[in-house]
Amino acid sequence: MLKSMTAYGRAESLKGTMEFIAEIRSGNNRYREIILRLPQSLQLFEDRIRSLLSSRLKRGRIEISIQVKDNGDKGLNLELNRPLVRAYGNIFDELNKELGCQQPIDLSFFSQLKDIIIVKQDAVDAEKIWPELKDVIDKAMASLDAMRINEGKTLEKDFMERLNRIGRHIDDIRDKAKVVIESYRNKLIQRIHKLTEDIEINEDRLMLEVAFMAERSDITEELIRIGSHIEQFRNYMDQDDVVGRRLDFLLQEINREVNTIGSKAADSSISQLAVEIKGELEKLREQIQNVE
Repeated sequence: MLKSMTAYGRAESLKGTMEFIAEIRSGNNRYREIILRLPQSLQLFEDRIRSLLSSRLKRGRIEISIQVKDNGDKGLNLELNRPLVRAYGNIFDELNKELGCQQPIDLSFFSQLKDIIIVKQDAVDAEKIWPELKDVIDKAMASLDAMRINEGKTLEKDFMERLNRIGRHIDDIRDKAKVVIESYRNKLIQRIHKLTEDIEINEDRLMLEVAFMAERSDITEELIRIGSHIEQFRNYMDQDDVVGRRLDFLLQEINREVNTIGSKAADSSISQLAVEIKGELEKLREQIQNVE
């Protein structure tokens, strides 16, 4: 079963006064890259979240964003940053002296200064929060996985259609290859007769030339290997495993065999079929980059 690396999953969970929202996006990547976007209060769970994602996602660029809201009255404390207030007060006193005035300090001005009021949250009870956090991540991952599977089915359908087309082209090449040697022999005889009308043809020399041409243009091994690679490709698509790289490797091998066929071909129709196969392989390689 193929899975796409491009997908999106989202889940929400409300446990008591705590609300969690998890969003996961995955995209193409040769390796696995995990990017976390967590609020300060959840930073202590970074290793656990990475481990959880790694257990389910083997390849791709994975971005997870988690939001947490405490809708209760507890857990939030405000404190005055006294050292910073004193420092600002001393600066204003010096400024008054420097300017020779006694301008009173407007307290509302202090409320606009950064870090004058410190927001503190109560310590997070990791063992209490983790099961709830894990649950919402699991749900987001399930949503992501469902999309990856659906996208994978679409890819698999497209792959099967292209493999079938390649298979038909291979059958046509195999049929044409059977008559190429005989056609070459007949053309060679006609050419020799035209050039040497009254000279007797050395049949042994003619057969030697035909045999040499047959050996040079024989594509039997290439066709057998392509058939084997296509069968392996189909088998990998049925496996519940990470197969993207293996499928990409098989396409490279098929492409190499097709190149050899094109260079060996002594027939323009076979060369044209090889070009058609390479076109299908190129489209497959574009799509295969999205398979986990």
